[in-house]
Amino acid sequence: MDSITLKNFRCFREEQTARLAPLTLLVGENSTGKTSFLALIRALWDVAYRHLAPDFKEEPYDLGSFDEVAHHRGGRGGRADAFQTGFEVAPTTRKNVKGADNSQFYRFDVTFENIHTAPHPVQLRLAGNGLWAETLLTDGRWAGRCGTPTSTWTYPAVASGIREGDTDLLLSPYYMDISVLPKMPEPAVGELEMMRRFLSGFYQHDMRRPYANAPVRSKPRRTYDPTRATRDPEGDYVPMLLAGMYFQESNQWAAFQNALVEFGRAAGLFDEIAIKRLGRRDTEPFQIRIRIGGKRIKGPARNLTDVGYGVSQVLPVITELLRPDAPSMFLLQQPEVHLHPRAQAALGTLFCQVASPGRKLVVETHSDHLLDRIRMEIRDAKTRLKPQDISILFFERSDLDVNIHSLRVDQEGNILNAPPSYGKFFLEETRRSLGL
Repeated sequence: MDSITLKNFRCFREEQTARLAPLTLLVGENSTGKTSFLALIRALWDVAYRHLAPDFKEEPYDLGSFDEVAHHRGGRGGRADAFQTGFEVAPTTRKNVKGADNSQFYRFDVTFENIHTAPHPVQLRLAGNGLWAETLLTDGRWAGRCGTPTSTWTYPAVASGIREGDTDLLLSPYYMDISVLPKMPEPAVGELEMMRRFLSGFYQHDMRRPYANAPVRSKPRRTYDPTRATRDPEGDYVPMLLAGMYFQESNQWAAFQNALVEFGRAAGLFDEIAIKRLGRRDTEPFQIRIRIGGKRIKGPARNLTDVGYGVSQVLPVITELLRPDAPSMFLLQQPEVHLHPRAQAALGTLFCQVASPGRKLVVETHSDHLLDRIRMEIRDAKTRLKPQDISILFFERSDLDVNIHSLRVDQEGNILNAPPSYGKFFLEETRRSLGL
């Protein structure tokens, strides 16, 4: 996803487009739609790539029913009876995907309406380079169309193999089985093959679902019982993931432990992290031990519960970012929670190290320390990221609506095209501090 378009969604009334980059930062005051924007990205991914009607109540985002999701101005303004959203995939992005068509541009759009009190897709459309495919829900039945610049075909729901009445699997353009369409005379046969390549090309990338974290992570425990490590937004699974790697994949653990420690030292949080088994078998309880070293003396190893709360809060974030099987997109809410400014800045450096055209980070943050470190990393060319690889989305409240400003940074780390309200609070505080 290289940009997101939305209209009549939550606090966003007018149609607007926000640019996504390898590293995208969402900034702005509270209650300006930043978390809703993260939820929308995951919902779009679910519709486009999982072919599911998204659950807008799934953790870590609970946006409510349709009445809470569709834009509502109150009074005579009323509530929108539908909302629209979509995303674009540019050819420049697909050059980084093995086997992708570097010349193909994709635009995916979805319209949601109120069905049984929940937002439900009623129209899906994929288009690019003159080719297109769409599905429509009309009177409870799905039907689809597809076309090239010179030809158009219509197909019924049965053409996709989707049963009438399916509640979890949508009829989607990408399930369309072109072989069941009527035999077409030349040159339409070639156009059908073109359509096949167009639809299949949309999936030439990492299909793992984006990782979405909660703004407040799990509470540390003195001991843990080994269980299966299944991802959850709060990071409850992380101790089990670390222990499993330590017990069963020692070579992988050594490299992963070094990466964790590198961040811990840069952030001033810890100098060592280890797993302590409390028995002889892998099935017995274990502890996570943290060591904070002094300048001359190596400090004692302490239980995770006995060190600052910031360590347990940041551990799920850095674990997900550094694990070898990480997905290609991260949706992070306030990763700086409970962290000292030094650690917040270290997170900015880590984000610059991890982000790439093949791995996007979308980060909601209230930390100027994190943002400033990213700007300095760009200025000092400390990472692979270039100025165009950073997008700052500034969410600005305007009466009952919110506007998203897509800001950029230059080679010196300066923020470009910022509206007058950006940073206004900090300027006023500085003037007051100086007695001006």
